[in-house]
Amino acid sequence: METVNGVLRVNDKVYNVLFLCTGNSARSIMAEAMMNYLGRGRFKAYSAGSHPTGQVNSFAVEVLRAMKLPVDTLRSKSWDEFATLDAPQLDFAFTVCDNAAGEVCPVWPGQPMTAHWGVPDPAAFDGPPEQKRELFREIALTLRRRIELFRALPLADLDRISLQNRLKEIGKR
Repeated sequence: METVNGVLRVNDKVYNVLFLCTGNSARSIMAEAMMNYLGRGRFKAYSAGSHPTGQVNSFAVEVLRAMKLPVDTLRSKSWDEFATLDAPQLDFAFTVCDNAAGEVCPVWPGQPMTAHWGVPDPAAFDGPPEQKRELFREIALTLRRRIELFRALPLADLDRISLQNRLKEIGKR
């Protein structure tokens, strides 16, 4: 038995998950918040961007609050924070935007399994605020569905190739 982040664990691994996007202001932030809530005790999520905006999108915060998810610790940050020797050892890294998927990523500690879970950028939408809110809600629901599918995987029972195939398949749903 051991204590991880204040949770008593009985030889259960807590998996570290990094969600990546270019600006780290909306999609990756929402995924981080959802994974930390839905996967608590089993997953610890982080998010980062290749070119972070430095602020969390207000529509993302609004949607997360509507989902009753905590937002106080969320911040836009560079993926460089997760490429240092003292960074968390990552088990999984998911790109949620097409730009980040096409960029050369740093070498992550832990050599995580990766997959592309791309979704449209709701922050780039240029239209009425209510339509923008609705797009943020739709993106949040897509990310939540993928996170729930991921959480349901029997991670300890899948070989690396099978797990990689399942991760890629989730990104298509």
